[in-house]
Amino acid sequence: MATYVMLSNLTDEGARTIRHHPERIKEVNKEVEALGVKVLAQYAVLGPYDFVNIVEAPDNLAIARVSAELASRGSIKLMTMPAISVDEFIAKLK
Repeated sequence: MATYVMLSNLTDEGARTIRHHPERIKEVNKEVEALGVKVLAQYAVLGPYDFVNIVEAPDNLAIARVSAELASRGSIKLMTMPAISVDEFIAKLK
């Protein structure tokens, strides 16, 4: 399984949704997991993004499917990046 960092921003519609239905965040996590991507950690953050998610997926196609599905809803904009552990990175540099 590969690790990915998903940075997300709520659209106006998404902000309204979680304002009135904050548990929707956890419901979406279950939907993501049903698509084969495991949510390892999730943080609400201050700054240029609203949320940071660390997820695990079998491959790039699986995470692309999740990104496309979430983006198509119109409530969130995503940036998804593959992540490499520092230990793996150091090993490849040797």
